[in-house]
Amino acid sequence: MADAARNEGSRCRIVIVVLLVLLLPLQTSCQQSTTKKLYVVYLGDKQHEDPEQTTASHHDMLTTILGSKEEAHDSMIYSYKHGFSGFSAMLTESQAQEIVELPEVHSIRPSILHPLHTTRSQDFLGLDYTQSAGLLHDTNYGDGIIIGIIDSGIWPESPSFKDDGLGPLPSKWKGKCLAGQAFGSNQCNRKIIGARWYDKHLNPDNLKGQYKSARDADGHGTHVASTAAGVLVPNVSFHGLAVGHARGAAPRARLAVYKACWGSPPSCDTAAVLQAFDDAIHDGVDVLSLSIGAPGLEYPASLQAVKNGISVIFSAGNEGPAPRTVKNASPWAMSVASATIDRSFPTVITVANTTINIVGQSLLYGPKDEDKWYEISVSSCFNGTSILIDSTVAGKIVFCYSPDLVSQFPPGTYLPSVAIASKQFGAKGLIYPTYALDILDVIQEYCGDIPCVLVDFDAMQILANALLDTSSIAVRVAPTRTWVANEVQAPRISIFSSRGPSPYWPQFLKPDVAAPGSNILAAVKDSYKFKSGTSMACPHVSGVAALLKALHPDWSPAIIKSAIVTTASNERYGFPTLADGLPQKIADPFDYGGGFIDPNRAIDPGLAYDVDPEDYTTFLDCYSAGNSSCESESRNLNLPSIAIPNLTAPTTVLRTVTNVGQADAIYKAVVQSPPGVQISVEPTVLKFSKGKNTQSFKITFTMTHKLQGGYLFGSLAWYDGGAHYVKIPIAVRPVVSDNYADL
Repeated sequence: MADAARNEGSRCRIVIVVLLVLLLPLQTSCQQSTTKKLYVVYLGDKQHEDPEQTTASHHDMLTTILGSKEEAHDSMIYSYKHGFSGFSAMLTESQAQEIVELPEVHSIRPSILHPLHTTRSQDFLGLDYTQSAGLLHDTNYGDGIIIGIIDSGIWPESPSFKDDGLGPLPSKWKGKCLAGQAFGSNQCNRKIIGARWYDKHLNPDNLKGQYKSARDADGHGTHVASTAAGVLVPNVSFHGLAVGHARGAAPRARLAVYKACWGSPPSCDTAAVLQAFDDAIHDGVDVLSLSIGAPGLEYPASLQAVKNGISVIFSAGNEGPAPRTVKNASPWAMSVASATIDRSFPTVITVANTTINIVGQSLLYGPKDEDKWYEISVSSCFNGTSILIDSTVAGKIVFCYSPDLVSQFPPGTYLPSVAIASKQFGAKGLIYPTYALDILDVIQEYCGDIPCVLVDFDAMQILANALLDTSSIAVRVAPTRTWVANEVQAPRISIFSSRGPSPYWPQFLKPDVAAPGSNILAAVKDSYKFKSGTSMACPHVSGVAALLKALHPDWSPAIIKSAIVTTASNERYGFPTLADGLPQKIADPFDYGGGFIDPNRAIDPGLAYDVDPEDYTTFLDCYSAGNSSCESESRNLNLPSIAIPNLTAPTTVLRTVTNVGQADAIYKAVVQSPPGVQISVEPTVLKFSKGKNTQSFKITFTMTHKLQGGYLFGSLAWYDGGAHYVKIPIAVRPVVSDNYADL
C-alpha cells in the first residue's frame, strides 16, 4: 500500500495511466459511447449558504442534461455543498461533454483512483514528551486541535486511540460518527471524535474483504492516524525490536476519520476524496492529512480547505529517486518528502571457518536458527525481466549476486518477488545487496520468518570474494539488534521519496520539507508494525502543524507552512543532509525543499511569508483558463520558496514578510546564489516596529554566464543576528534556447 517499495512497477503504470487520463480532453465522435462512468464536476465557490439548496442546484443542472429529476437523482453519487460546489455523477461521454459547455462549470473530469503513498521518530524531531518546555509542553500536546485523516479508515480498539485524560469535544466540532459494519457509533470517543465513510461509488466486488464502515481493513489509515495524533503507549515494539513508547506528533489532538480509500492495496477515488474534503470543511477540522498519490481534482478542493483556514498536508510520492516524480504540487498545500531517523537494525552475518563478519540490516527477531549454519546458494536472482530462483535453493541461504542489475533498478522493484520465490522454494534465508537499506518493511511483509538481510555493495563484494576461494561456504545470521545512536548518520532522504521538480507546476518548488518516513513503527489493527513511505512522513508534519495551530490559533495555513519550511534544517552535527540514491549525494531542494523539519524552531520563526488565499484563486483561475502567460501570478505568490524553471533574462520576484516575533527587529539579507546566477535583493535590510510589521522586497536573478543546463540551487535568508535565520530555498534553471534539451 504505502510501503515505499511495494508494487513500484505497478504503481508507475497506475500513475502513467492517471496522468494520461488527466491530460486527455473530452472528445466527441460520430459514435458516442453509451457506457456510463463516474465523472467529477467542479463548480468553484458555493453559491448558496444553505447546503440543501446547493444540492438542489446540482440536481437541477443534471436534470437539464438527463431530462428528468428521477434520472438526475439516480445518476448523482456525491454532492459537494459545504466548502465548495460540485458533484460526482454517472454519465456517458456525450453527457459529460454537454455539462462541460455550461458556463458555470469550471471543470469536469473522470473520477480516478489515487494510490496511497511509521517509536523513535517523534524524539528524533525533538518532541520530547517528558520535557517541561518546548512545543509539546507549550501546546498541551495539541489538545483541542482536530486533525482530519483522509485514508483507509481506522482501527478504533488500538491503544493509540484511547481517550483517557482527554477533555470534552472541541466546541467547534460539527461532525458525525457514522456507524457501519463492525463499527458502532459508540466506538468514537474523545480521541476519535468523528468517522465517516464513502462507498456510494463502489460496486459489490469493490467491497469484498472490506468493512462497510470506517473500520480499516488494511492498516494504512490506522498507521497514519497514530503517527499524527496517537496517545502515549508504553513498551511498544515489533517482536522486541525498536522498543519504546509509541505516540503521535500531537498526542492530545483529536482525530476525525474520513474513509475514502478502499481495496487491497487501498486506492482512493477522486469522487470520494472530494466528498471527504467537503465534509471535513463542514465538520471544523484544523488540519487535513492526505497520504495520497497521483494529482487530480483534489487541487481545487484542497484550496477551498485552505480558504477555510485548514492546513492541508500531502505526501510527496514514492517514485524516487528519479527526478520530476513529486506529487501534490499545489502551492497552497504542503508536500512532504521522506527521510530516515537515527535508528538502525544491524544484523551480523558470520562466514564459517573465517574471521569474516558482515553487517547488514534486517528485522530478524527471536533466537530461531541463531546457532545454525546454512550453505550459500549464489544466484543472480533476476535478469531484469523475470525471477531466477528455483528448487536448488532449498535448505540454503540465497545470495543475490548481480552487481550490474542491482545498480540499475530501484531496490524495491524485485526484492518482494525474490523474497516470495525464495520462501516458495524452501530457502532458509536471503542476502540481498542494494544501495538503499531504508526499506526494511518490505522484509517484514514478504520474508516472514526466514532471515532476509539487506547488505551494501561493500559487504556484497566481501562475500563474493570469499566465494572465490572455495566452492561453497556456510553462514550464520544473528538476530537483529536495535541501535539508536548519534553515530547513525541521519536524517537521509529516503531512496523512494519522490523528487522535484513537479512535472505539472515546475514554477513551485516541491517538495516543501522532509520528515521521518523510513521504517516507522506505528499502530496497525491491534499491534504495531513498520511501514515506510512518504505516507508515513506526511502525518508527522500534520501533527506538527496541529501543535503550531494550538500555540498560534491566529496563524493562517500559509504562516504555519512558512514557519515549518523556513526553520527546517539542512545539517546535523555539522554534517549535511544526504539523499539516498545511486550515487548518494548531498540533498538539494528538490529532495527536501526547505529541509528536515525542526518543530521547536518553528515555534518562533521570526518572519513569515503569509498569503491571501484569493491570490491562490487568481493563479488557479488563470491556469484553469488555459492561459499560457500566468508567470506573474505564480512567480509572485508569496511562498517560502522560489523556483524559476526558465531563466532567459533578468527576472524579478516579489515577496513580503510579516514579523511574527519581537516587534522591534532588524533583519539583514544573506544570499547564497546558485552557480552562474547572480541574486540581488532590494532592500538588503528590513526594519520592523510596532507600527510596521510587514516589509516587501525584490529579488532579481541574472545569469552571469549564459549556459543551457539543469537546475541550480541557492537560498535567501533574513538574519536578525540572534535566534532567527529565516531561510527559503531557491531553484533556478538557466535557459538559453527552448529549441534543444538540457546539455
